[in-house]
Amino acid sequence: MTEPTVRDPSDLATLDDFLDEEGIREAVTLRAVKSVIALQLRQAMTERRMTLSAMAVEMDTSRAQLNRVLDPEAFNVTLETLSRAAKVLGRGLKVELV
Repeated sequence: MTEPTVRDPSDLATLDDFLDEEGIREAVTLRAVKSVIALQLRQAMTERRMTLSAMAVEMDTSRAQLNRVLDPEAFNVTLETLSRAAKVLGRGLKVELV
């Protein structure tokens, strides 16, 4: 078995440089964004003392679908679903190109 090559970190100026070089920047960014959204939704639910069941009813969806929305690892969630979740919690969803 070959030992992994250890890189000199001074070759890269930023984490973005590393992610770009590895070809994983987009995937890592999407995972981070989904994790933050899921965390924010959970925090808003806690602030409103809203259970998963009550949230699912308000969204007119199943608890299984809501669990996917709140799962940082699940990426098959539509913007429409995220928007409905935010609206139920008295929030909005902001999506922008950067």
